[in-house]
Parts: sequence; structure tokens; C-alpha cells
Amino acid sequence: DNMIKHSLIKEPVFSFWLNRNAEDEEGGEIVFGGMDPNHYKGKHTFVPVTRKGYWQFNMGDVHIGDKPTGYCASGCAAIADSGTSLLAGPTTIITMINQAIGASGVVSQQCKAVVSQYGEAIMDLLLSQAQPKRICSQIGLCTFDGTRGRSIGIQSVVDEGNDMLSGVLGDAMCPACEMAVVWMRSQLKQNQTQDRILDYVNQLCERVPNPMGESAVDCESVPSMPTVAFTIGGKEFELAPEEYILKVGQGSAAQCISGFTALDIPPPRGPLWILGDIFMGRYHTVFDSGKLRVGFAEAA
Repeated sequence: DNMIKHSLIKEPVFSFWLNRNAEDEEGGEIVFGGMDPNHYKGKHTFVPVTRKGYWQFNMGDVHIGDKPTGYCASGCAAIADSGTSLLAGPTTIITMINQAIGASGVVSQQCKAVVSQYGEAIMDLLLSQAQPKRICSQIGLCTFDGTRGRSIGIQSVVDEGNDMLSGVLGDAMCPACEMAVVWMRSQLKQNQTQDRILDYVNQLCERVPNPMGESAVDCESVPSMPTVAFTIGGKEFELAPEEYILKVGQGSAAQCISGFTALDIPPPRGPLWILGDIFMGRYHTVFDSGKLRVGFAEAA
């Protein structure tokens, strides 16, 4: 802002190139006042800023392989952030991605409890064209405030003698239900059978990411993993497995970590995606202060 104020730069723009080749001497480049044409291919796709403080913009749907998840079909908020190493998003979709790439997260007791106790009821309501956002309140796991569900602290029958445990279980049942609704709706659109849908949702429960850390994958399976794509400005920006998996160490001691991590920011500011270095390494990123827009092009 001071550079712009004192006319020290040609354009009110700054841009990022993050070098993904660890063997190069130069780790990356930030340009104040423009962009370096040596570090991108083709033209940038620009989207308008919707929230100034974070250079926030609207993002379209997320695709796993060639299939849309539907979660962001009507739009999601996103920011591009060089200060975030991984790519963060709502637990619901991160779990779907982790299931597709075989990442092992934390088994969620609450998630499986919702599927076993309420799975068929959720499916029946979806088939009867009920409003997806209201389903979890209709079956009594959430209260609905007009825009989203909220936990109502249901007392679990798992351990009636432990009030603290019961309260924690109850609080977790609402978000677990809301995730199950999204997952089941996605599968119903693909005309899967009820048994296959319940089996799939149980698998997703196994993949719910650990909120305190990353999810691991088998390094040997990386080449067979699907692409993951983010729709920005009507264009799909793909990430290949080699670009979203972090490999730490060499040879037999190497560990591979999923580049996707869960971050749940509640409305009205969320849900919010943070496209960190995993994304910005593949796509040269421009922040245009003059026209209040953010642009992406394939990095070179």
C-alpha cells in the first residue's frame, strides 16, 4: 500500500511464484508492481475479490477425478494464502478426498454411530426431496436456525453414567450427520444402491481427518491416485497426486502425507477454503489491488 501511495511501482499488483523443484537454488519469487512472464504459461484467470481483508473470492465445485462433489456447486468462499503450507477445506470434502486417495485418518465413533442409527432415515428423506440442510434437524440431531444446523447436546445412550462423555458425543453427532447428508446426496446422484451408499459412508467415517495433524498415504500408491480439481472463474484447476502429496525422507524411510487438511470455519465467514502452497506451487498467483481481483495461471 505504501509503494502504491508513493508511486514506487508501475502497477498496483504483486505476484507469487513458488518453485517446486527442491534442487534449484531459487526457492521462489514475489514481484511487487507486476509479474514475471518467465514464471507462468498462458493467461491468468481472474476472479473478483469478495472480501478485502483476506483477498477472498468465490470458488466453484471441487472435483475428485472426473466426478464433481457437489459441495461447492452453488459456490464456496476461498483465499489463496502463501503462509499456509497445505490446502485446507471443510472436513466433509477433505474426508471425501482422503477416502479417494486412501489416506488414513482418525476413526470417528460419532460418524459411524450416525450412519448405523440414522443412515436409512437420512436416505429416505433425501429420496423424498427434503431440504438437505434441514434433514439433521428433522431427525433430531441438530437444531435449525434458518441457515444451518447447530448441535443441541443430545445425551448419548453409549454411556449414561458419564455426563461429560455424553455431552461430547452429542455435540459431535450434528456435524457428523451433516457430513453424512452431503456424502449420501453425492452418491444418490450417481444412482448407487442403498447398501453401497451406506458402505461408502462408513468408509468415509474411517477417513475423517485428524484435527490435530495430517493424514498419511502409501507412497507406492501415489501414481494411481486421482486428480483433484478446483473450479475458479469457470475453469478447472487440477492438482496431480505428485503435486498434492508431500514426500518426507528418502527410500524405504520415506513418508507420504496428504496435502489436504480439515478446517471448519462456521458461517457467515465460512465454509472457507485456503488454497495454500500446495495450490500456489502449481499456479502462479497474482493479487491485483487496483482492480480488486485475484488471478491464477499455470506456473513455469
